[in-house]
Amino acid sequence: MYAQMVKSEATNEDPAKLAAFQARIDAGEKIEPKEWMPEGYRKTLIRQIGQHAHSEIVGQLPEGNWITRAPTLERKAILLAKVQDEAGHGLYLYCAAETLGVSRDELTEALLSGKMKYSSIFNYPTLNWADIGAVGWLVDGAAIMNQVPLQRTSFGPYSRAMIRICKEESFHQRQGYDIMMKMAKGTPEQKAMAQDALNRFWYPSLMMFGPSDKDSVHSAQSMAWKIKINTNDELRQKFVDQTVPQAEYLGLTIPDPDLRWNEEKGGYDFSEPDWSEFFEVIKGNGPCNAERMEARQKAWDDGAWFREGLMAHARKRSAAKVAAE
Repeated sequence: MYAQMVKSEATNEDPAKLAAFQARIDAGEKIEPKEWMPEGYRKTLIRQIGQHAHSEIVGQLPEGNWITRAPTLERKAILLAKVQDEAGHGLYLYCAAETLGVSRDELTEALLSGKMKYSSIFNYPTLNWADIGAVGWLVDGAAIMNQVPLQRTSFGPYSRAMIRICKEESFHQRQGYDIMMKMAKGTPEQKAMAQDALNRFWYPSLMMFGPSDKDSVHSAQSMAWKIKINTNDELRQKFVDQTVPQAEYLGLTIPDPDLRWNEEKGGYDFSEPDWSEFFEVIKGNGPCNAERMEARQKAWDDGAWFREGLMAHARKRSAAKVAAE
């Protein structure tokens, strides 16, 4: 989900260095920031980690507006903790990206200019409380499916950040499933809300893993570098196989008339998402694209005075240090 439309770049470095680098990758070694790496590897990581960080920050928006509207004080506190975690995840990932020589300001400017994306799922609205359950269950469930393998990714700072993030994402998924369980076992109206939320978030959740492998032309190099560990279709299949039994336990129906167990492959057959919708959302034409970008632009503009103050304080401390020496 964090490599949606991320293009791996070819590289023209010294063949001997490239061969030695690939040998380290193949041996399962971690690449650290100060070590030599191909420029294409560095740029691909910046885009993927940057998109991942932006997704965590933008991902606060669909849920943040439900903190004050959650049905109980306990639910408010849980959702507040979840949104706070997502802010922390963004921080870990921006820090990991900075070790590659890009600043947080540059990453944010790339997002606001449209040069860098965030996960397509966050361009869909959360219309009612059941949607918050669907986001936790499906969206964070898909995120975990993607993130657990990234603990083994080849770039050390990214890999280590994912260990902490995955632990917290497990809590996020459980709180979402708990909401759906309460709704599904509630009144007929509440169960209908849960089913409606599942209907609307199912296919956008499948899209989170990116295009079908046959259309994902840039995965091969990322897989060779172990920036990506699994293909899009592998992750999507694992997500479906995990989620269908959970829906059955809830008494909810996956909105796919072609869904059926395939004994031969040991997994479910399921319908492909509408990829034309996916590409429209990626282009900026989703239900909430404009709203999400307006929120990020406003946050950037409103924080200008604080960034300027931090820089002025840093310059003052630097000058004082020089004077003392």
